Amino acid sequence: MNPRDAILQNLRRSLGVTGGEAPRRFEVERRLAEAPPGIVPARGQGDVATRVATFRAEAERAQASVAEIASLADVPAEVARYLRESNCAATLRMGDDARLAAMPWGDTALEILFGASDGHDLNAVAMAFAGIAETGTLALVSGADNPTTLNFLPDNAIVVLRREDVVADYEAAFARLRGRYGKGNAPRTLNFVTGPSRSADIEQTLLLGAHGPRRLHIVIAG
Repeated sequence: MNPRDAILQNLRRSLGVTGGEAPRRFEVERRLAEAPPGIVPARGQGDVATRVATFRAEAERAQASVAEIASLADVPAEVARYLRESNCAATLRMGDDARLAAMPWGDTALEILFGASDGHDLNAVAMAFAGIAETGTLALVSGADNPTTLNFLPDNAIVVLRREDVVADYEAAFARLRGRYGKGNAPRTLNFVTGPSRSADIEQTLLLGAHGPRRLHIVIAG
């Protein structure tokens, strides 16, 4: 028995309980379910249009570029435009996300590669789980659909964010995560990304791409 289990066992013995009593477990679950929310900033609140406008302003303030398009079907054309105007290679890596696969990539001249990145890809596209209006932050979950390596290894990260997935704050993002996956089924990793990678560790000079993508382009669809 490890020290932690020994301490808990002693506490249960002194209280005369096992920890499995139904009333005690019910009370714990009730308190967790009814816990009052903490202070939430007002900046990200509002209807969808307001949240999207706030998200875009905050993301651009963090030096990401943002484009708004009518539907997911317009994503390939927007990605091709962005890469062309940024003088980037016409190659693009993505995961197994069914939403990305259903897009008309054949209408572009892009070479599409699939699977996780090994660090040699220049461009990658992924679907965001949510966007957080409060700070212009993307919430990205890991998995075969959207491998985490696509968010950090390529020089140019492109992230597709559905308009209806823009939430007000981090609390709303966590609530959406719990609602989507339930207990015991959450993805291994949840990453929050705000703007391209940067560092000012050396002589307080801001350097983009220090630990990840030099550019972050967000495509809001819907």
